[in-house]
Amino acid sequence: MQLPRLILASQSPRRIELLRQITFHFEVIPSVVEEVQSEHLTARETAQLNAYRKARVVAKRFPDALVLGSDTVVELDNTLFGKPESLEEARTMLLQLQGKTHQVVTGVCLIHLRGHRQKLYAESTGVTFRRLTGVEIDRYLEKVNPLDKAGGYAIQEYGESIVQDIEGSYTNVMGLPVESLRTELVSWGLSP
Repeated sequence: MQLPRLILASQSPRRIELLRQITFHFEVIPSVVEEVQSEHLTARETAQLNAYRKARVVAKRFPDALVLGSDTVVELDNTLFGKPESLEEARTMLLQLQGKTHQVVTGVCLIHLRGHRQKLYAESTGVTFRRLTGVEIDRYLEKVNPLDKAGGYAIQEYGESIVQDIEGSYTNVMGLPVESLRTELVSWGLSP
């Protein structure tokens, strides 16, 4: 049996880098889908729905491929934080997150249309921020572009200056839970 080619439905440099920790045998074909965010959906539902929509759009174009879609959201007290649209919005997000523990939820969808097979799941990681002053947040935002990052921050970019502790997968906070994804890809017959 010939294994399907693997397509990452994302142009995120972080997701590309993380998938390369598992395999070099994949293509990048970005999915152009507007992300859904609704007050009626949980963080888990939102991340999974967006991951599915991203994967499905690319899978329709390449039904013989195994398509990987992913989406990450930040949740604090039932409030979802997506990607900020401005530096001021990023600053507001970081002020709300400072001194508290929030959840970073990444939805993952694997679809092989021709094989009528699909796997959809989400992984959650607890992240505790240090207590931060407005000045410390401004310094952080001078170093990092927060506009393409859920919650307005990147743990791998000066994360030590804002993050006190994490509980769970570090790569999940970056945007792709490498450990569980590796296991899933093996179950599909793809070897790292």
